[in-house]
Amino acid sequence: MSAVLTEKAPPPPPRQESPGLWTLAWRRLRQDAVGMVSLVVVVFFILMMAASYVGIIAGDWNKEKGVSYANPAFLAGAENLEAKALQGKEAAKAPPVDLSDIDPLAPRYKEWEERAAKIAVTETKRSETLPFGGDKWGRDVIAKTIKGSETSIFVGIASALLATALGTLFGAIAGYYGRWVDDAFNWFYSVFNSIPYLLLILAVAAVLQQKGMLTIILILGLTGWTGVFRQIRAEYLKHVAREYVRAAHAIGASHASRIFVHILPNVSHVVLIQLSLLVVAFIKAEVILSFLGLGVPIEMVSWGTMLGEAQNELIIGKWWQLAAATFFMAIFITAFSMLTDSLRDALDPKLR
Repeated sequence: MSAVLTEKAPPPPPRQESPGLWTLAWRRLRQDAVGMVSLVVVVFFILMMAASYVGIIAGDWNKEKGVSYANPAFLAGAENLEAKALQGKEAAKAPPVDLSDIDPLAPRYKEWEERAAKIAVTETKRSETLPFGGDKWGRDVIAKTIKGSETSIFVGIASALLATALGTLFGAIAGYYGRWVDDAFNWFYSVFNSIPYLLLILAVAAVLQQKGMLTIILILGLTGWTGVFRQIRAEYLKHVAREYVRAAHAIGASHASRIFVHILPNVSHVVLIQLSLLVVAFIKAEVILSFLGLGVPIEMVSWGTMLGEAQNELIIGKWWQLAAATFFMAIFITAFSMLTDSLRDALDPKLR
């Protein structure tokens, strides 16, 4: 009996902490092949934007390397009327005329020409072909498209982040507190939602008359939060009465803690879906504004300005600028949308 009493009890098993929301989401995302491929594509575009911003790539996008509308390298054998016209102008230059017999200043001309030659900038010979063609001024279309992606994607992401932050904040407050707070935000929402969105941004852009990325980001972000507000408000109205929120209230959690720490992670998949939709919508809106001349200033380039130039080029059969801008847009928007779908599946509590 004493031996049984003196026998030590086995030690308790080590405590295992349950993984958090984002850890579980990342584990699920890694098992999604489509989501990981889309993530790689999106990260590639983001890195390309950063490299373009610091000048590592496409730093000389506005350099006139080729002739006007230079053909792509894979169409090197195609006829280029612009290159022929340039060669004709060079060949048609008249030979110098000897004016020494009729002009008393003629002996000085040679001296002046020599001085001018020393300070003149030597113009490099323009290529008749570029890897993927050139625009009207002979600029490389691929370098121009990369630089344009920096503008369009940055505007889309920054505007979507601003609109999502505003919509999430307004929707969370309205759905959590309800009553007169909800009524006030709903009235504010109705004012913005009563005007067609595209007409609203065009009107604001025309009134401001200030072109630039910051202006476009503010226009899109401050007018595009209504869809996010509606979705987040509905989610908070559902979650505020659930047991885990009541339990947080019972242990003394503050209103801010319940809004942003307890409820927000459980509706994060809705936020991500809305963010993805807004990024795509705002890239398209920037393209429309720049296409109409209400977007980025003329010294900048974006996918919208490229499409605006491409409409005139198609008439004369120059399709490569349109193809490059459209291809880059399609790849990024498709990858971003598919990545967000995968993130939604990974974060949705009903799918875990």
